[in-house]
Amino acid sequence: MDFLAAHGCLAHWRLHVLTALPALLPQGLWANHHAEITTAIAALFVGIVVGITGMGGGALMTPALIFLGVGNVSSIVTADLTAAAIYKTGGAAVHWRCGSPNLRLAVLLICSSVPMAFLGPHLVRWITPGANIDTFLMGCIGIATLLAATTYALRLCAQLRRSGKSRPRTSSSCVVRPLPTLLVGALGGLLVGVTSVGSGSLIMITLLMLYPALPAVQLVGTDLMQAVPLVLSAAVSNILVNGLDWRIAVPLTLGSVPGCMFGAKIAPLMRGSYIRRGIVVVLVMSGLALLEKAGWLVLGAGDDHAHPTTIALIGILMLCLAPFLSMLVRRSLAWFHRRETRRM
Repeated sequence: MDFLAAHGCLAHWRLHVLTALPALLPQGLWANHHAEITTAIAALFVGIVVGITGMGGGALMTPALIFLGVGNVSSIVTADLTAAAIYKTGGAAVHWRCGSPNLRLAVLLICSSVPMAFLGPHLVRWITPGANIDTFLMGCIGIATLLAATTYALRLCAQLRRSGKSRPRTSSSCVVRPLPTLLVGALGGLLVGVTSVGSGSLIMITLLMLYPALPAVQLVGTDLMQAVPLVLSAAVSNILVNGLDWRIAVPLTLGSVPGCMFGAKIAPLMRGSYIRRGIVVVLVMSGLALLEKAGWLVLGAGDDHAHPTTIALIGILMLCLAPFLSMLVRRSLAWFHRRETRRM
């Protein structure tokens, strides 16, 4: 009941803000720049979430802009990649100065992800040469969003598992495996080039599973280091194929950068674990809605639009089950830790 009440208050507040915002702006500004203002506000809120949790990025931004209807799907993907290339460069520079990236691992990922990211948009044009490219991209983004939700859930479980370990992990036990790393980079690069989703979610959690001995700071630094050329390659290729809509790219950048900075500032004051669980729920709901909107999934009968009642029930069910699943994971880890302690 608390969640439903909070959700109702949030929906009422959002409706009140969107209704009052045109009156607060100079006359004609809202009518002439509705898409730009909406994009900047959405980018600001998503940037705050990314700054708090270190998760989200394209997996949250791209579906949000699609549902807001600020432009074509291909234009949104291109603009999101362009903005990501800007703000990820700053994060990678910070980690480079701190010496945290694993350079050999990053180079292997870059060698496979960059050419595949550049190939992605051209491959989409070859598969769908007609006017159905936005529908095809919407379905691909829906699948990528569901994959991102799965990897975020796995990342939460991995964080719980790491927190239960008594001995810290060191990089000396991390042995780089070239072939699996190149394969991860290639698949992740192709997905990013097509959908703009995956550079900070799918690749990171796959690295976490391939290299469990890699410290968290090196994991983040390596992911950011390889993400910069990856999103740059994907952005350039999408610009060449689809063009760049500055009306989306500029407010997206202007909103996301200060949002990330503000979110990083307030992160120590927030309960990031609850927000991360909420992100998983939002991504699942967004992915299902995108798949149905693209006609790749049917959740009911009647019209071509997503059925909000079905999707909302799925989200509420996930929110109710999340605490119990978290408790089961914690108890299983505690039991495993006690058993290992007894053996020693």
